[in-house]
Amino acid sequence: MAKMLAFLVFLLFLQGTHGELVCEELLAGDCSFSVASSGYRCLLETFESADGDVAYQCKTSRVLANRMDEYIESDECVSACGVDKSSAGISSDALLETRFTTQLCSPQCYQNCPNIVDLYYNLALAEGVFLPDLCKAQPLNARRSMFQLLSSGAAAAASGPISSASAPSPSSVDCAPPPM
Repeated sequence: MAKMLAFLVFLLFLQGTHGELVCEELLAGDCSFSVASSGYRCLLETFESADGDVAYQCKTSRVLANRMDEYIESDECVSACGVDKSSAGISSDALLETRFTTQLCSPQCYQNCPNIVDLYYNLALAEGVFLPDLCKAQPLNARRSMFQLLSSGAAAAASGPISSASAPSPSSVDCAPPPM
């Protein structure tokens, strides 16, 4: 009986600690584009170590991922979407780069990598740009397309206080680049 009780206590202990993804426990190479068990995105940050070198540390951000938790991004999606797991922080500036936007909007990324697309979808929304519109316009020039969308009012539906929960899912909108 005592052995059975000890075994059950051991199983409960394992269940509480096993499988929980905590950003601060991830290695730097697994941090970027990961989502903790709490649903918050992980963020790679730099800091100066005691010996003066620059070091990396994974932290929990204040950004919730839509409908995703306990997730570490695959190398296939990192490659398909043109993102860098070793970059510290994430910025919407990448959306101004034609090469990046082309990869993000490619069917290989947009249709198969919902975590990365959701992140940049929300970054674009925060800038007042609807990512599917940017993807449709991007073959011309991402920077010019972004500025045109911002100034034309085409992004008006995306501007203003909108929660990411009520925004359309990027996977529900066709964002494949138009045929050349």
